[in-house]
Amino acid sequence: MSTAQGTHGILRFAAGGTPIHRETQLTDSADHGLPEPGPLLRNIDGPEELRALPIEKLPDLCHEVREYIWDTITRLGGHLAPSLGVVELSVVLHYLYDTPRDRLVWDVGHQGYVHKVLTGRRDALRTIRQYKGISGFLKREESPYDVFGAGHASTAISAGLGFATARDLAGQDHRVVAIVGDGAMTGGLAYEGLNNAGVSGRNFTVVLNDNSMSISPNVGAISSYLTKIISHPLFNRAKGEVWDLTGRLPKKDELRSAARRVEESVKTLFTPGMLFEDLGFRYLGPIDGHDIKGLISVFEKVRDMEGPILVHVLTRKGKGFDVSEADPNKYHGVKPKPPASGKVEKKAPGIAYTQAFGEAMVRLAEEDPRVVAITAAMADGTGLVGFAETHPDRFFDVGIAEAHGVTFASGLAADGMRPFCAIYSTFLQRAYDQIVHDVAVQHLPVVFCLDRAGVVGEDGPTHHGTLDLSYLGCVPGLVLAAPRNGTELVGLLRSALAHEGGPFAIRYPRDTIPEKTVPLDAPAIPVGSWEVLRPVAPVTLLAVGTMVPIAEQVADLLAADGTETGVVNARFVRPLDDAVMRSVVEPAGYVVTLEENSVCGGFGSQVLGWLEENGVTDRVRVVHFGLPDSFVEHAPRKKLFELVGLTPQQIHARLTAVLAGGTPASATLPTSRAIDPRG
Repeated sequence: MSTAQGTHGILRFAAGGTPIHRETQLTDSADHGLPEPGPLLRNIDGPEELRALPIEKLPDLCHEVREYIWDTITRLGGHLAPSLGVVELSVVLHYLYDTPRDRLVWDVGHQGYVHKVLTGRRDALRTIRQYKGISGFLKREESPYDVFGAGHASTAISAGLGFATARDLAGQDHRVVAIVGDGAMTGGLAYEGLNNAGVSGRNFTVVLNDNSMSISPNVGAISSYLTKIISHPLFNRAKGEVWDLTGRLPKKDELRSAARRVEESVKTLFTPGMLFEDLGFRYLGPIDGHDIKGLISVFEKVRDMEGPILVHVLTRKGKGFDVSEADPNKYHGVKPKPPASGKVEKKAPGIAYTQAFGEAMVRLAEEDPRVVAITAAMADGTGLVGFAETHPDRFFDVGIAEAHGVTFASGLAADGMRPFCAIYSTFLQRAYDQIVHDVAVQHLPVVFCLDRAGVVGEDGPTHHGTLDLSYLGCVPGLVLAAPRNGTELVGLLRSALAHEGGPFAIRYPRDTIPEKTVPLDAPAIPVGSWEVLRPVAPVTLLAVGTMVPIAEQVADLLAADGTETGVVNARFVRPLDDAVMRSVVEPAGYVVTLEENSVCGGFGSQVLGWLEENGVTDRVRVVHFGLPDSFVEHAPRKKLFELVGLTPQQIHARLTAVLAGGTPASATLPTSRAIDPRG
């Protein structure tokens, strides 16, 4: 049994099933360096070594895995509670299935830390979510065991059915298992997958990891007993023989129907599985997801059963530690702690945009009874916990169902309410058709509040909000804005509330506002109005949102070189400020756009389109700075700005080269494009 000593006491993992006591404050996992794996775990370099262990050693291995993940993640940061809950399940699946030949398709990649530890990435866990380290989610490029990338929820069943279909078309015989959980069953995509998979008749297993985030369990001795019977080969053989016998008797259809009704009636009394049975799945469960022997007993039989199977497994999110079991939401994701040396990069203190948004929403709801807030399983992440407490009747968490949330908002708006949809930029992508068809086509005043716009740091490419200016910038009638500080965020929220003509989107970063307090009384900002911070000049920088302070620093550097530079806060991407744009092209010099969005189809494209429509492309040369036309990897936000070339110094160097008459090659200018409209 290993021990990890932190600044608030000693952590010891109990050998039995009782969760160990843990101080409520997250602590460093060790005084020196990162934790070492236990004696069993240090010899597990892949599933082959795992399968060589006797079954009686598996509980001890699970304890070591749980300790190692706790010690590592409480030090480095990451998704903790979801992985603590699937330790036994992950061990058993890799123990019994021939991975990676057998495909394990994980839903919600933050369940996958145990999977990573067991598949050759034990030591690499110490680099998780760090620059050049392993991803915090599943990633096909990282390991052959990660057969399908998973950063967003509810994808495993649909993807798993795809794997099963590909297997059958290729005439192969490996097994496919989709593991769904941690709220993924609140997403409609999961049910679309179930609906299709159930009628497919293919050999395909879905494991529902029920950690009380999706389905309320019906569990007891009779249910466990029924599961053993239903999964037993003799039961299934008897069922098949009854089916064959009734097929040879007169009135076979009536007899088979009666037999089926008897079976369903018995199961309905004791199990919650008839929904899945009606969708075409053979339902087994619920079973204890922390009982190694029970899991092995069931999955040994499931491996050889044919057709679509659903195994309902009950787990406890945060399993093994009293504080994480008591508050799994708090321990869902934890922040990194400094090493014993104390040398750690400190984040700038201040109020986050997310907090500023939440406080502003409470104020708006107090002023206007039409204001309602909608989120998709992210009340805390979007800053709406305070709103939910003060206005519970006007707060709606729709679960991991962004498409439903947007259409739900359109219904509210159509009947006079003012819905504010607070959804991460990357998650709103999942509701694009609803934005267009249900909101924009009908000119409904739905407000989209896109948290985590731009690069978000350690969560990586599945969570960076790098495309919203592009995918929203082409929606007819949609107003698209980005604040440069907290005052503008509040002002834009007030503008959106007053806007009658259609949807209004506001994007803001995972970062802090420049102000020390949130100015909740900030006035509304006229739609389409920009702010000229420095008079337009032969070189004028048009910056959006987070790029405004960077543009001001670039202007200072250019001024030191003797280059007169204007700076405009282009807070509206749609519509552009027509008057300011006309003043910008008068000096007949350079128009430089800066955005924390892909250079493809973003703000720069809007500006170039305006120049073409107004017939003034012969007057200016346009230079775009933005995020690259590729998926940005994970690293701290500050480091990512350096990697993509968006620091003030990098922009200054590249602009200097352009102004000198050169056009830097794409290899040295990955995040900008110099465009001469004159040809």
